[in-house]
Amino acid sequence: MSKAKIKRYRCAECGAISLTWSGRCQTCGGWGTLFEEKEEDLPGRPRESYAKKITLSEVGEIRRFPTGIDELDRVLGGGWVEGGVVLLGGEPGVGKSTLLLQSAISMAEGGKKVLYVSGEESPSQVAMRAKRLNARDGNLFLLCTDDIDEALQAAGDVEFLFLDSVQTMRDRDEGGWPGSPLQVRVVAQKCIELAKALGLPTVLVSHITKSGQIAGPKLLEHMVDVVLFFGGDKTSRFRVLRSEKNRFAGCDEIGIFEMTERGLAAVFDPSKVFWNEMALSEPGVAMGVMLEGTRPLVSEFQALACATPFMYPKRTARGVDLNKLHLLLAVLERRANLSARNFDVYVNIVGGISTKDPGVDLAICMAIASTITDKPIPRDMCFLGEVGLSGEVRPVARAALRIREAERMGFKKIVMSRYEKGEKSCNIKQIGVESLKEAVRMMLS
Repeated sequence: MSKAKIKRYRCAECGAISLTWSGRCQTCGGWGTLFEEKEEDLPGRPRESYAKKITLSEVGEIRRFPTGIDELDRVLGGGWVEGGVVLLGGEPGVGKSTLLLQSAISMAEGGKKVLYVSGEESPSQVAMRAKRLNARDGNLFLLCTDDIDEALQAAGDVEFLFLDSVQTMRDRDEGGWPGSPLQVRVVAQKCIELAKALGLPTVLVSHITKSGQIAGPKLLEHMVDVVLFFGGDKTSRFRVLRSEKNRFAGCDEIGIFEMTERGLAAVFDPSKVFWNEMALSEPGVAMGVMLEGTRPLVSEFQALACATPFMYPKRTARGVDLNKLHLLLAVLERRANLSARNFDVYVNIVGGISTKDPGVDLAICMAIASTITDKPIPRDMCFLGEVGLSGEVRPVARAALRIREAERMGFKKIVMSRYEKGEKSCNIKQIGVESLKEAVRMMLS
């Protein structure tokens, strides 16, 4: 009996399979994303199974390699992983190539053979950056090409592979221009297959779209082991590295860097970065302690309320989700009798950092209340607490760690939930409040 043969089409965006071609994927709605796969044989009988029973005693420990950059190791969970594939994305000019080249130089100086493949720059451009980073002659190899097969052939003799970037590489056997969904998927798949087969730690640099997402098919983020985002305000010298996905560690750590003439330098005391330590108290400024992974950060939250003659006042948030700002403004009006409906409200976190930590809700609310009432908050006071829709101030995660950080930074008072356990070993005065209304009343008194 002859085997049946069919043609099928796969969506480069979501990976869905269709038996007929269409201009639009019926699963994800993407236009022009269906491409024809090669004919596949459908077996007439099931093949012999090669499944094996899992024996946990035979599973070895994950082998890691330090990157040479402490902040990068923190985000990765200890370093590059043998056979792991990392995808690094970020805005143009934020410092992605500089970060990877610094890591490559450090590992090469430690005796590792590292291949840096660039599909965007010439050898002289890469060498110029390496010279600025004080690179030395050693085990760092450079290949400038856009042919993925040539790059992977050269990677067979090294211990680490850095590919900059996946959108500039192409497989000459496939159709489409470099950066097309099909080419990005094929290039990434070949890199992953090589990394798993040889146990080769591989890093793929990726472009992002104007909306801040990884360019190319969403399938790309599912294929790799780790997804990192390197960002920050390009007008500021500070950069933040975040993990969006990590199969080998947690995703809640961040790395903070300072851009200098000699490359990226790790920031070991980030609380000093996000606080200007002004002695003068100004309305609309409140201090809070956010938590990023296991790292507490004392941050300055600024708010500005300006009277508006328009029916629909403006709301702008930088570093805070805009929907969160709308929610807190509603709670302030309904539960604390402090209306902002006649004001344009602007909220900002100093230093260009962004957070989703609910533990800074009270600090944001107090900054808004301060600017509306034009009453400054004492500079030796900070705030800690989540604000609920009923106006209650709720306890937060790892409060003791945050309180100790506030004391280390010189604060004398911290306002938090009355139901918080607190930290008895600290000398900082811990003031408990039950509701947002009580906290506002305390500030106005």
